[in-house]
Amino acid sequence: MNIVQVYGNIIKKYAPDHPRTALRIIQLGFMLEKFRSGHLANKEIPPAWRYLNHYAVSEVQRALRHPKRTVWANLFAPVEILQCFGVHTLSIECLSSFLSGMGTEDYFLDFAENEGIAPTLCSYHKNFIGAIDSGIIPPAAFAVTTSIICDGNLCTFRHLAERHRVPAFLLDIPEQYSPEAEDYVVEQLRELIAQLEHTFHKKLDYDMLSEILRRENESKASYDRTLKMMRTKAYPATLTLHMYLLFANHLNIGTPEILRFYRQMEEEVTAAPEFHGTNIFWVHLLPWYQQTLKSCFNLNPDYQIQGIEMSLDYTDPLDTGHPLEALARKMICNIYNGSYERKADLVQSVVQDIRPDGVINFCHWGCKQSAGGAMILKEKMQEIGMPFLILDGDGMDRRNSHDGQIRTRVEAFLEMIRRKEN
Repeated sequence: MNIVQVYGNIIKKYAPDHPRTALRIIQLGFMLEKFRSGHLANKEIPPAWRYLNHYAVSEVQRALRHPKRTVWANLFAPVEILQCFGVHTLSIECLSSFLSGMGTEDYFLDFAENEGIAPTLCSYHKNFIGAIDSGIIPPAAFAVTTSIICDGNLCTFRHLAERHRVPAFLLDIPEQYSPEAEDYVVEQLRELIAQLEHTFHKKLDYDMLSEILRRENESKASYDRTLKMMRTKAYPATLTLHMYLLFANHLNIGTPEILRFYRQMEEEVTAAPEFHGTNIFWVHLLPWYQQTLKSCFNLNPDYQIQGIEMSLDYTDPLDTGHPLEALARKMICNIYNGSYERKADLVQSVVQDIRPDGVINFCHWGCKQSAGGAMILKEKMQEIGMPFLILDGDGMDRRNSHDGQIRTRVEAFLEMIRRKEN
């Protein structure tokens, strides 16, 4: 039994009868991880990745310590507006992943199911619900979500908002862009801003919002240049670090810290040595704990993940002169909004541009969108002759991981790519 299992078992021991003690143990874990990532990080990992790791852990720690200054949000919420109020943003995927990293996901998943949550609900959502409903993770001050991609978002946020009396706002996003659709979303954003102003007793600074969008544009432009260089550059990382990109390109996009990260990453990749191994473009979530995938992609000089489509869900520059209209367009035209063909077309276009050696699509258990569209994406990859692999599993729950099956398929896929290259 390793130290993580021991730590997780201690949390689960206190969770049923002493939830506040369990929370303090969780907070202690974040404090220790913050120290480790800041002072004892693996030197094989490039400095930019280490910086992002430390920043992400610090953000979650602050969110748990200051729930009255925290907002629950999904990955596609307009976090740029939230930044203007000086609050911390905590997402379902983010908190659930950290709790899984502590080895406690089984407790929270079972807690949610035992109180009547459907077993077929996405494990990220069940984990989040179990953590809040068990009384261990304190309720936030506000919640905001969108209708983009995930039907579970609406039910999860509604359940938590009603049960824990958290003010919540749902953004209804039309599937197709039109001037009328943009106006419809802008009006909702104005209503959201009014509620945030009432909750946090602060007026929105539109000049600040425009500056956030300017930094977001610069960050995305830097990442685009970096992504293209990754074709021939060796830039080691881990599955977990790639998941931390969700902090950079979603939850905290537009902050000075994230702009610093992207600039530093671009500088390091520019100076990095040549890479002569196999590049993989990843689609959907990363099962960071899965042993076979860890051995393949964690600091492996022969294989590296070149990019993930979740980092490229919307890449057009934002109009800083009209910030609300820009954010409305960003949500309506997001590749996850509307039909799956929008995402499949984007992946095909990116793959043709950055030219990886293969594409892996991970179908997370419980996510109907990823499983339902896998064959559409497969056809798109066949059209351009790109090696393509579909993996089934769970991005968070170890009990749904089938290492033997994944190992067999991944090893065969990588061997096929090597034969093709030779």
